[in-house]
Amino acid sequence: MDQATILVVDDELFFRQLYRDLLSESGHKVEVYDNGEEAISRMGVGDVDLVLTDMVMPGRCGLEVLRAARTLADPPEVILVTGHASLESAIHALKNGARDYLVKPFNPEELKHLVNTCLDQRRLLNENVQLRQQIHLFQNGQSLSSLIELDRLLPRALEVFQRELGGGYGFSFLVDDNNIYILQGVIGIERGHVDAILRLLPPFLTKGSGFKCLTSEELKLISSENRSFDSLCFLPLYSGGLLKGGLVLGDGPLAMLDQTLPYERLHYLSEQISLGFENSSRYHDAQELMYTDDLTGLYNYRYMQIALNQEARRSQRYGLNFSLIFLDLDRFKGINDRYGHLAGSAALQEIAGLLRGCVREVDTLFRFGGDEFAALLVETDTSSARVVAERIRKSIADHHFLQDRDQSCRLTTTVGYSTFPSDALDCIDLLDLADQAMYDGKRVRNVIRGVQELGHE
Repeated sequence: MDQATILVVDDELFFRQLYRDLLSESGHKVEVYDNGEEAISRMGVGDVDLVLTDMVMPGRCGLEVLRAARTLADPPEVILVTGHASLESAIHALKNGARDYLVKPFNPEELKHLVNTCLDQRRLLNENVQLRQQIHLFQNGQSLSSLIELDRLLPRALEVFQRELGGGYGFSFLVDDNNIYILQGVIGIERGHVDAILRLLPPFLTKGSGFKCLTSEELKLISSENRSFDSLCFLPLYSGGLLKGGLVLGDGPLAMLDQTLPYERLHYLSEQISLGFENSSRYHDAQELMYTDDLTGLYNYRYMQIALNQEARRSQRYGLNFSLIFLDLDRFKGINDRYGHLAGSAALQEIAGLLRGCVREVDTLFRFGGDEFAALLVETDTSSARVVAERIRKSIADHHFLQDRDQSCRLTTTVGYSTFPSDALDCIDLLDLADQAMYDGKRVRNVIRGVQELGHE
């Protein structure tokens, strides 16, 4: 019987020595670590059969060690140990791929039996390579189908597919409501070639096609003077019957036209990715409903708090500016009084459309409430924020509202703006200053005001 390599991870010296003594007696090679970071680094080197890790540790905890192990091409078995056991934590550990679960204090013979059982199972798996590959495939599939964050699912799916095809190039993408392709990951291919493929690929993205490789004749339609493709495979991803994303891969050794593709494995992965994508899309749609204003389609105040905090952390980390614009329509009540509340709602929808035309795609718009709106302008200093604020003011002042209702009318707005971090280092203060600047402008109406102008005539 070959000597097994076991990593022991525990921040308590007593347990590290106890594990080492007990497992060394059984003839195993034991390496001990007092933190998860070093253990994860050691696992990346390879040649580890089993990891025995405490669940609760400073820094990288046992669950993080487990997740890191699951991402390896040859993952070791993992046994999680804790002195704070609960049914919920045990189920969570096992669902995340732990081989078993041990509760402190434990009987030394129980530990030896559990470790030997895990190692025996591992040896049996290693003796059957095909079975081992199938289990690894199943683990990958489970991992993909359970991811609900689209920005994590697609790049991870791309990596798994590329590994199945033996390398080559690839990219993943999302499709927004305006049929604009948004890249989520790119491997081994220039952006210009990605754009060329995306322009020519739609005719092949038919509903229900699943994973597909183009024929030699179809490849000729996509090839150009600058780039020819030996192979190209893709997986269209749908949600609600509409194309919402996909994976494109090619030129991997196993994807060449004269090779036999591992179709069963690819078909299984395709099903799991499609399932994960459908679940992710539903989750994303539910989040959108939670954070979106029903009338205008803009984000609401609840999401504005989240977005401001996220942007503040990003700006602090990278030393960036961002600005907040706050606007209130002037005498909007007159629209409701004169034309009715339905007309007022229609006017607010037109305001939302005008605002979208005044900011960039990377910026975020909010309906703060009633006839108040806000805009988060990323990587924008005070002078640039002033330009956008004036653009918004002028766009609204020049617009003829309710023309399709034969109730043409005009509106104006007063705009205030503030900038992080020059005006405030706190999101609440930043919003309050933009609000104060706007109300300062209300003395005149149809003007823009920055924080520096507060109280000035």
